[in-house]
Amino acid sequence: MLRVSKLTDYATVVMTCLAGAGDGVLSAQVLAERARLELPTVSKLLKQLAQAGLVTSARGINGGYRLARAPERITIADIVTAMEGPIGMTECSAHAGVCGHESHCGVRVNWQRINHAIASALESVTLADMLKPPPRRAGTIPLRVATA
Repeated sequence: MLRVSKLTDYATVVMTCLAGAGDGVLSAQVLAERARLELPTVSKLLKQLAQAGLVTSARGINGGYRLARAPERITIADIVTAMEGPIGMTECSAHAGVCGHESHCGVRVNWQRINHAIASALESVTLADMLKPPPRRAGTIPLRVATA
């Protein structure tokens, strides 16, 4: 099964919480509460996201974290790369020269095409997009909540 790690998933949630705060600065504690995650996990994520240049931190009584750039300029690919390293379905699609079979591999080019498609999809979705409600699909019935 192809999937991102739990930490990458959580990083996306934390980054979306920060995007929802606008220009506001949120403490790690507040982010943990909003994301419904444990504080040590959020602190670990924030450290990694700061090292990648996706968030900035400010110390002091009004300190906390904010996005390093506008939500429209941070993609899901940026978050995945920050948490997991270069996007690559196979080693050779992320880094050339790591496999002794590259020179005669019959599937490498196709794996690279697949890798490019996935990377492009992740690059096409921004944090601003993550804040939007999902689009309604044609033919679906809207969910209605019963009121008393």
